Amino acid sequence: MSEQEEPTPREAIAVSGESDDVALMARVQQDDERAFGVLMERWELPVKRLLARIVLNVSEAEDLAQEAFVRAWQQRARFRAGAAFRPWLFSIAVNVARNRLRWWRTRPAVALADWDESDAPAGSASFALNAPNILERAERAAAVRAAVAALPVDLREALVLFEYEELSHAEIAVALDCTVKAVESRVARAREKLRATLRAWS
Repeated sequence: MSEQEEPTPREAIAVSGESDDVALMARVQQDDERAFGVLMERWELPVKRLLARIVLNVSEAEDLAQEAFVRAWQQRARFRAGAAFRPWLFSIAVNVARNRLRWWRTRPAVALADWDESDAPAGSASFALNAPNILERAERAAAVRAAVAALPVDLREALVLFEYEELSHAEIAVALDCTVKAVESRVARAREKLRATLRAWS
């Protein structure tokens, strides 16, 4: 790039090293859609993963992720300068998931088996050769998914954020809008319920 050439806004973000989420959010709060696009690219998969583990449906998580980012853009003015970005974004995603679960519960005709998508291995030569081990792992994974799915939503949220997303108790408290002690209690209760449910696999 010559001295006369000016970088595009997206290039400027990369060149200047302003890849930090908080710095990007400062741009977003100035209605910088390109900066928001960078954040979306960075956080799309983590948000989808979080949503899928809460609502137990991968395809549904795709739509919910889009809704979460729309809300993040709409609520950009509420982001507090200097605050951690991930808990703030995850709090929006969790609220979107809660709304969808409430909606789902009002439709009893939808069976849990139809809602909960399985990632069981498909038939293949390698599957046939390793069927005993693969089936055992698949059964164990299915048992864990079922046990997590059976948790009350508040316990499931806390467990997913702690065990899978590896947020601290303080970050989870921000995401779930509760106290750190409440987070500690929910994680402990979730683990206790899982231990009891999965005792046969220990």
